[in-house]
Amino acid sequence: MFKARALIPFFLLLGTTVAVADRRAVLEHYSATAENAPSAERGRMLWNKPGIRGRDCTQCHGNDLRQAGRHRRTRKPIDPMAPSVNPKRFTDLRKVEKWFHRNCKWTWGRECTAQEKADILQWLNTL
Repeated sequence: MFKARALIPFFLLLGTTVAVADRRAVLEHYSATAENAPSAERGRMLWNKPGIRGRDCTQCHGNDLRQAGRHRRTRKPIDPMAPSVNPKRFTDLRKVEKWFHRNCKWTWGRECTAQEKADILQWLNTL
């Protein structure tokens, strides 16, 4: 007799596979207009780069991106950035673009370039 519970691991694996494909599509969106291939090392350096008023990404997201962060000013919780613990991270282009728009302006006082976005995503996708 067939049991529906036997399908649970299949659907979990399928969901993970879809998320990986969506993350690739988001990265490819930015890579298509970037000057160079995405670099995880450049992304890591950008993540730690000081911005305006002494801001940097770690102040809200923390140093261990597998853990939740907290917004510096509002104190609102921020879900972990690492796709390894937050599989839906970076799978929705509209959300990714929304948060790049806000966070780049907050941190560096300007919008990020397609190259910077691709590099940051390349690095974050390794976590």
